Amino acid sequence: MQRVLASARRLARPWRPLPARSCASAGAARDPEIQVRALEGPDQGITEILMNRPHARNALGHVFVSELLGALARLRDDRHVRVLLFRSGVKGVFCAGADLKEREQMSEAEVGVFVQRLRGLMNEIASSAVMGLIETTRGLLPGAGGTQRLPRCLGVALAKELIFTGRRLSGTQAQALGLVNHAVAQNEEGNAAYRRARELAQEILPQAPIAVRLGKVAIDRGMEVDIASGMAIEGMCYAQNIPTQDRLEGMAAFREKRPPRFVGE
Repeated sequence: MQRVLASARRLARPWRPLPARSCASAGAARDPEIQVRALEGPDQGITEILMNRPHARNALGHVFVSELLGALARLRDDRHVRVLLFRSGVKGVFCAGADLKEREQMSEAEVGVFVQRLRGLMNEIASSAVMGLIETTRGLLPGAGGTQRLPRCLGVALAKELIFTGRRLSGTQAQALGLVNHAVAQNEEGNAAYRRARELAQEILPQAPIAVRLGKVAIDRGMEVDIASGMAIEGMCYAQNIPTQDRLEGMAAFREKRPPRFVGE
């Protein structure tokens, strides 16, 4: 593990900031809240997004959301990006959720527009890493998709219990329920979750990128429809993969008993 981390320090490109849109939550002298870097060497193909809003514990404010949406838009069609990692630059916290102090200053119309943008952001990253939907303890309800994603993940009854009570879950509890794939004990450096995510990214990296992307589409779209329609979606995705060079490379590598060399074409 130490070898991997030392290699990352040598080979990672510097963090690249994204320009923030002019907004109420932006201070004139503040650093960018979202930064991007692409790793190099054996980790080439992995890109990291650093969330760095320490004064608000990475709460989802106007600037934060705008910069994150901008980063995702820039990376979405970048064929060099095979795996995307979200990383917190704030020790001890990943994301504190909505910025309620900023929200309090908005008009009702502004709240509606912002929540719609936030829902779009959640659709982009499709994350279930939130350890609690605590909105009902603040006089709110989940507005960024939580009322729809949580029942699909855990079932209606348990989703209602968690949302109605605003209960917070530990990492171990979240893993037991299936909310997260992995729960790791924290280390002295405070980056145990990042290390595990980096390991997982390194497992995904050598796989055929087109097949991985189409597999993601088939799963995400198939979960929104009945199983017969889902099978049709899978068939369409499979058909798109048939003419790729990577499929032929995979079969040739199997026949020749060697590791495949996928190029994303």
